[in-house]
Amino acid sequence: MVGEAQVRQEVEAVYRRDSRRILATLIRLLGDFDLAEEAMHDAFFIAVQRWQRDGIPDNPRAWLVSVGRFKAIDALRRSARFDRSQADLIMLLEREADDPGEQTLLADDRLRLIFTCCHPALASDAQVPLTLREVCDLTTEQIARAFLQSPATIAQRIVRAKAKIRDAKIPYQVPELSELPERLESVLRVIYLVFNEGYSASAGEDVTTRELTDEAIRLGRLVAQLLPDAEVHGLLALMLLQASRQRARSTADGELVLLDEQDRSLWDRGQIDEGSQLVQQALRSRDFGPYTVQAAIAAVHAEAPCAEATDWDEIIGLYDVLQRHWPSAVVELNRAAALARRDGAQVGLQAVEAILQRGELGDYHLAHAARAELHRQLGNLDQARDAWQQALTLTRQGPERRHIERRLRELG
Repeated sequence: MVGEAQVRQEVEAVYRRDSRRILATLIRLLGDFDLAEEAMHDAFFIAVQRWQRDGIPDNPRAWLVSVGRFKAIDALRRSARFDRSQADLIMLLEREADDPGEQTLLADDRLRLIFTCCHPALASDAQVPLTLREVCDLTTEQIARAFLQSPATIAQRIVRAKAKIRDAKIPYQVPELSELPERLESVLRVIYLVFNEGYSASAGEDVTTRELTDEAIRLGRLVAQLLPDAEVHGLLALMLLQASRQRARSTADGELVLLDEQDRSLWDRGQIDEGSQLVQQALRSRDFGPYTVQAAIAAVHAEAPCAEATDWDEIIGLYDVLQRHWPSAVVELNRAAALARRDGAQVGLQAVEAILQRGELGDYHLAHAARAELHRQLGNLDQARDAWQQALTLTRQGPERRHIERRLRELG
């Protein structure tokens, strides 16, 4: 017998660590998102009871997949809509091994599910939201914030995409090598957004979510083995270089620490070295894209022994490349921040104001935070206070809110 408290703690830990991988395997087996999710939750519920009696299994994830599979078989057998195709599915499920999809690299079920969700038959504006929801367990609200869309719009796209996969019987598999490039852009975007949510959580009380950043890096490595494309290496480099700073991004009590104030001795030199090598490899191919350029910017920061030694000329030049070939308002905002460091707060503020006056990034709290900080540096305290207040209304992460509140208190 195992104590209830210990079992519940273990079940919660397995859920946090492995629930999306378990779900991915069950979706592959069942071909139905909703049935798989119900089976997975049934399995976790049963685990709380049985693990107290029988002990915690050596491989909890395999145990949960197996129990979820048999719960799904029971549900299918009870279904009033039972037909021959379901009978065939039950036979297939009963023949599966206890831990299917774990034997080879290509059998990684989470990667399979990403490629399924990024199938060209699905609407392009639904592929990434569906993947973030089903594969990575981001909430509809988190996804909506990433896309600057309403949660209702994102939810409708996800529902339609799931129905399309089911009705069109889109295969649950990693495509052939010749088919990989047409899905690569969406797959890389998914991994990038997962990493971003882990590196800087959009809401909650944590600055970072290590499980998400680690999983994004793991998936990036798998894709790099499948398709050693320059931009795949660029994305992996970007994630490693950013992740190298995770330990320094918050204090012991969870408060936000800005880049200039971080203890650089806490940065992970192993990740920096690997990321820098991957950047150089990607740049040599001359077939790189925006992730590689962003990784090169991160490498410049990583190489600086202190904030004052940062090569802002090189960073601005790289932002110029990004803005010329892959323009976006966020890139322009980051370039404005770099301009402020090199050419002074007034130059940076003019660039930030130009973005906001065009009506872009009005709902992006970091744009208002940048404007506030530059006004503060120039002594425009009323404007700084107004901009900080606007940033505060748009911020949902606890540490970021407290950082802004401290800035407001400092202004009096």
